[in-house]
Amino acid sequence: MQAKIDFAVGGQAVLEGVMMRSPHHTIVSVRDPQGKIKVRQTPFKSWTERYPFLNVPLLRGLVHLFESMRMGYSALDYSNSVFTGADEEEAKGKLSRILWGVFSVVYALFTLAVTLLLLKVLPLWVAEQAAALWPFVKAHYLVFNAIDGVVKISVFLLYISSIAFFKDIHRVFQYHGAEHKSIWTYEKGLALTVENARKQTRFHPRCGTSFIFIVILMSVFAYTLIPPAETFMGMLGQRLAVIPLVAGVSYEALKLSAKFQGKTWVQFLMAPGLFLQRLTTREPDDAQLEVALHSLKISLVAEDLPVL
Repeated sequence: MQAKIDFAVGGQAVLEGVMMRSPHHTIVSVRDPQGKIKVRQTPFKSWTERYPFLNVPLLRGLVHLFESMRMGYSALDYSNSVFTGADEEEAKGKLSRILWGVFSVVYALFTLAVTLLLLKVLPLWVAEQAAALWPFVKAHYLVFNAIDGVVKISVFLLYISSIAFFKDIHRVFQYHGAEHKSIWTYEKGLALTVENARKQTRFHPRCGTSFIFIVILMSVFAYTLIPPAETFMGMLGQRLAVIPLVAGVSYEALKLSAKFQGKTWVQFLMAPGLFLQRLTTREPDDAQLEVALHSLKISLVAEDLPVL
């Protein structure tokens, strides 16, 4: 007998742990160097709930993306403090709090710059070189933008494949798989045990990896609908300007695909995103499943829902 699924729980893998996000709480469970599971529970109320005018198609996707990034960064910060054995409250109460804040801002700006360079500037440059070499590409803007998208996917695949060789990243990918397996266990109405979670697939249609693929696919069509600018910087500006629109549409598409995931045509469209999860997830061990299930159980309790 399946339990009623009251909300679509989501999560994120962190260093030696898993963050679970429910409608009104975020739970981060991390295994410390001594083998104990430490938990941070934070109340959460989405801006779309606080301000109904934000809870509309397209706009809510941007809000969700911003909130996910903010909570994800906070969860990673907490997991790092547990993973390194540092006392989070003590560390944040010292002068190092200011230095860490400055470092975080600089690092975020650097990451943003590198991301724009690799996923915006480089793909557009390659597409322009292709157009200069082949008149067919120059004459067909959809082909031009398809080349842009292929380069983006190639860069993303190369990046994921490269960092997977690092031990810590490999373990994060295992926790990513544990997150998906635990969520599948819940969504199938099964008892939240390691034995049940172990049998589930590590691929999930609502994964952020699938979202990235949808964004890239949607961007190809969005760019094609906009008359191209005459200069490289003009075209780059156009692509940056439509990021919010592409992200909003992609969020709605991801929600729709999860709702109708049993349909054959939806499974066909989701296949590339699920394939990419072969790179961003790994099969977890039982200890990692235990951490993911621990986060999920606390999320259910926090929402006053029964735990099987």
